[in-house]
Amino acid sequence: MRKITLIPGDGIGPEITEATKAVLAAAGAPVEWEVVLAGENALKESGALLPEETLASIRRNKVALKGPLTTPVGSGFRSINVALRKEFDLYANLRPAKTYAGVKSRYAGVDLVVVRENTEDLYAGVEHMVGEDAAESIKIITRKGCARIIRFAFDYAVREGRRKVTAVHKANIMKCTDGLFLKVAQEVAAEYPQIEFEDRIVDNMCMQLVQKPELYDVLVMPNLYGDIVSDLCAGLVGGLGVAPGANIGADIAIFEPVHGSAPKYAGMNRVNPTAMILSAVMMLRYIGAPAVAEKVHRALTEVLREGKSVTSDLGGSAATMEMAEAVIRAMRD
Repeated sequence: MRKITLIPGDGIGPEITEATKAVLAAAGAPVEWEVVLAGENALKESGALLPEETLASIRRNKVALKGPLTTPVGSGFRSINVALRKEFDLYANLRPAKTYAGVKSRYAGVDLVVVRENTEDLYAGVEHMVGEDAAESIKIITRKGCARIIRFAFDYAVREGRRKVTAVHKANIMKCTDGLFLKVAQEVAAEYPQIEFEDRIVDNMCMQLVQKPELYDVLVMPNLYGDIVSDLCAGLVGGLGVAPGANIGADIAIFEPVHGSAPKYAGMNRVNPTAMILSAVMMLRYIGAPAVAEKVHRALTEVLREGKSVTSDLGGSAATMEMAEAVIRAMRD
């Protein structure tokens, strides 16, 4: 039994968290939850957006499952998610994008993984005003940061039986920063002769993904491009409602859906729990419970394919927990 930090989140977070907990319990997942708070709910209860108790729980358990959080405007961090990534050096943001039968999409057969560097680039937030009429932001790219995220992508490709890694950049224009990223990618790729390697300029990559996404497999890129391209990939497969994610460091990992907290839908029991359940599937694989992960994934895939007990955004009329109950039934059949 593995103790996991559970952060229910804000807005719709507690609802999709409860649905996911029910599915994992029915699947016999070897987890014990340690529930802590972050975000608006934590602020109301403890006066802190990211309480030390929450940070201590993550340090202790090394693995967390987190619902979406709301960062109040004008308070504390630019982003609680960014704060967590910095606190635990969660340098790899992993965002799979896969088409599922029953989920409306313009495409079929898409199975991509975006590996996004999580700590550097323009998202480091090193910016300032230059007088009153100009602003300057510094793009930070280091050899260490490039090497570890690119090696993460190749190691993931090897472990998951993937065939190709594509490095995404803008080295034709940003010859120092993105040029360094591309150079390191070429160096690391030479260590993995069994994995096909190529590179694409980011604007061309976006066009290629829209035209022929089936040609691509694992995409690795700096922080800003990763944020944009991962949402594009989610759009290829039905939207953020089916987009799971993970933030992974050397010894700590936090799993979470890519979508936001959608506060206007909070308490309605009508939101789609798929991304949260898929994030939990990623977590189960990470902690060494692949059989349970596959059991949950297979049942969820069947519920999506049937399209009978799904939420309104998926074309059905089921409530959040009703969809979770359908997944549980599919595991028992």
